[in-house]
Amino acid sequence: MTVFDAIVVGAGPAGSSAALTMAKAGLKVALLERGSFPGEKNMFGGVLHRLTALEDVLPNFWDIAPLERHIVKKTLTFMTEGSSFSVNFDNQAANQPPYNGYTIFRPTFDRWLADQAVQAGATLLSSSTVDEVLREGGRIVGVRLLRDNAELRAPIVIAADGVLSFVARKAGLRQGRFNPDHQGVCIKALIDMPKDVIDDRFGLTRREGASNEIVGNTGGVRGGTFLYTNYNSLSLGMVLELGSLMKTDWTPYHLLNNLMEQPQIAKLLRGGRLLEYSAHLVPKGGYQMQPELFSDGIMVTGDAAALCIVTGLNLEGINLAAQSGVIAGKTAIVAHQQRDFSKGCLSNYKKQLEDSFVLKDLKLYRRTPDMLHNDRIYQQYPELVCGMMDEIYRIDGRPKAKMSQMILRQVKEKIGLKNMLADVYGGWRSL
Repeated sequence: MTVFDAIVVGAGPAGSSAALTMAKAGLKVALLERGSFPGEKNMFGGVLHRLTALEDVLPNFWDIAPLERHIVKKTLTFMTEGSSFSVNFDNQAANQPPYNGYTIFRPTFDRWLADQAVQAGATLLSSSTVDEVLREGGRIVGVRLLRDNAELRAPIVIAADGVLSFVARKAGLRQGRFNPDHQGVCIKALIDMPKDVIDDRFGLTRREGASNEIVGNTGGVRGGTFLYTNYNSLSLGMVLELGSLMKTDWTPYHLLNNLMEQPQIAKLLRGGRLLEYSAHLVPKGGYQMQPELFSDGIMVTGDAAALCIVTGLNLEGINLAAQSGVIAGKTAIVAHQQRDFSKGCLSNYKKQLEDSFVLKDLKLYRRTPDMLHNDRIYQQYPELVCGMMDEIYRIDGRPKAKMSQMILRQVKEKIGLKNMLADVYGGWRSL
């Protein structure tokens, strides 16, 4: 049996941020990772937003972290099988530090962040899967590993083991069965492409980057698409609601392959070389699927705490995870100073989350998952938008209809006026 001051289960952004924070304060920390190295089982195709909490722990974070491109151009696209309509936001103010967001590779970034925790004094134990949580008098006091049935003891355990969080479930903080409507399968293709080709194709220079959030062309499955520029590659992926996907005969890879053949996407990928596919489960239910965040001797962070915001315009997760990890680490430091690892002391973790942007934003968008259950968003609305633009720009010798009449006719044909009014109201309340 090995004794630590704290055990962190999961070496993703939340877990490594917690371990780094505690190790820099002098605590003896075990950082457990079930993969052969941190980041091996993680994937990501999006933007790393400002990590203000990590900037405090690592003041030179942005200078030393393995980053790809900083985002200056954001695009929202409505797409059907043969057409697309995009709205671009090109913000040169975002071309000055501190930058609002970067593209990254999760395997590289996660490994680097875990290394920062190790350099600060944490002990990284890879290929370590937790089999059970240990209790004494109703309090969590450690974990048992699947490998060799080894037991690790600590007065504080931090669960950062992802959306399915075995540790949170075993600790009794997550009750009942998982709702597949609150979870998403994120699948990504990584496309190799020379930097100069990316710069020319997307209108970028130096280390500027672009992001594109796409609505539609998902085979009727609830979900969205992303396309992001890395330094010399593209990340193209989809986040598909698990419950909706289960009701179809589609597989995630089939839908992604269909997307890659869509004419406008195919042009952007032309000349690129497929490097890899990857997939991962992500929380989509937000505030609605959040477990209990703390109890005697334990706190829950990151995806394990459902700290993810999906609005259709943005996908936020890593910034929320890292912030929660730092807050959990600071709470553990105070608990050691007071020698109090009770539920009462650790409740400060949730109070700090509520005071930060993490739970404030999660509560703000708590109705968004319900809005995103509207099937019309993923097929009828892209068809409506692209159909209207086609009619506006088509010149075929026939007289044009009045713009207001044309829009009303398209709405009635593809959506229905009552449905659209209800959707506008629901969207207004959610966003």
